[in-house]
Amino acid sequence: MQRDVDFWIRVYSEITTFQGFLHDERNLAIVYSTISLPPTERPGSPVRRQLIDAERERWSKALLEAADSIETESIADGAMEQGRVAASADAQRVIELWGTEASADSLRLAADAVRFQLGQADRFRAGIVRSGQWESHIARTFDSLGLPPELAALPHVESSFTPTAYSKVGASGLWQFMPGTGRRFMRVDDIVDERLDPFRSTEAAAKLLLHNYRTLGSWPLAITAYNHGTAGMRRAREQLGTDDFAVIARRYQSRSFGFASRNFYPSFLAALTIDQNPQRYFPDVQRAAELVFHEVSMPGYAEVSTLERALGIPRETLRELNPALRPAVWSGEKFVPRGYRLRLPSSESLSSAQLIEQVGADRLFVAQLAPRAHTVGRGETLTRIAKRYGFSVLELARLNDMPADTKLRRGQKLRLADERPATLASALSLESAAGAAP
Repeated sequence: MQRDVDFWIRVYSEITTFQGFLHDERNLAIVYSTISLPPTERPGSPVRRQLIDAERERWSKALLEAADSIETESIADGAMEQGRVAASADAQRVIELWGTEASADSLRLAADAVRFQLGQADRFRAGIVRSGQWESHIARTFDSLGLPPELAALPHVESSFTPTAYSKVGASGLWQFMPGTGRRFMRVDDIVDERLDPFRSTEAAAKLLLHNYRTLGSWPLAITAYNHGTAGMRRAREQLGTDDFAVIARRYQSRSFGFASRNFYPSFLAALTIDQNPQRYFPDVQRAAELVFHEVSMPGYAEVSTLERALGIPRETLRELNPALRPAVWSGEKFVPRGYRLRLPSSESLSSAQLIEQVGADRLFVAQLAPRAHTVGRGETLTRIAKRYGFSVLELARLNDMPADTKLRRGQKLRLADERPATLASALSLESAAGAAP
């Protein structure tokens, strides 16, 4: 696999996101050319696509020309060298690159396997810098579960250590969890999405990696399963009767086991190589300082604005320290939930009891804020919606100035009662009264 690892080292350290390799999809030692992309054009723009498509077409034609040259000139004894001289410069380069593997058939197959790979050097360098904020927590978390410390390099492949990273398929965060996988190990909903929290998602990633290893018994397979899924790698192992990743990468055939899955482990090894000796590839790069903070478990539900005023902490600071809280919380539509581990600047060392005292039990609530509006879905009726939110049909109808037998249309907005739940103070008062009763 060394040629594959070497390819990814080049991708991560030699070319930036304004450059790319045109290469063979299977034999990563074959890199036909490096192209530069206009820095003023956004990724995926028509201009970029046209440049990439033109370069891909160039090398596909060169491969076919080289195949024809070899096939035609090899008919006569000793005519191979004559054919190579007569071929275009691109076709000659193709023949030289493929060397002893250059046959007419193999080059024709390769003509349909010219792939473009965008460079990552600028992102990787920035990822090394960012990684310093969380490397201590990652190391402690992995050590607590007995995981190899080398696994800490995985976010270089997944997100370049960008905690806000989103993929086209819905993965997000430092460790790029899909929503379904994320919910197995952490909270993922419209109030809290811990995939976006580097600390909570690190703990989830450690559990997932440990699960993969216990299931598959091999770290190359367990790491690949992080991308391809545990069940998928189990099928690959069973189909080929081996847990040798190199064999699986070359021979396993599956529609879902494509370029990304085949190359996940080699790209991880490349990232690890660079991460262990960053100065060799990025002279003078320095990791950021460790992020220092204090966590306190929320004793009740609270508005962000209440916490901001009571604690004297700017909203932007709270937002930077608590990236898992979703927009509904920051807009005031939802409370910061009870039990959430609120992250505060390191100078604010509070216990839950001290937080109640500082914020005030009359400004902490016993339940989440109910929705203030509902968007009608397909087939929903006033009766069904009223039951969902604990209203009578007449109450809900009156609140929206409509008859109780109104037929609702999909997409219609309904107002809901703007009532707040009980506060901790009132709940404590009721408990005291109950305890004092004879």
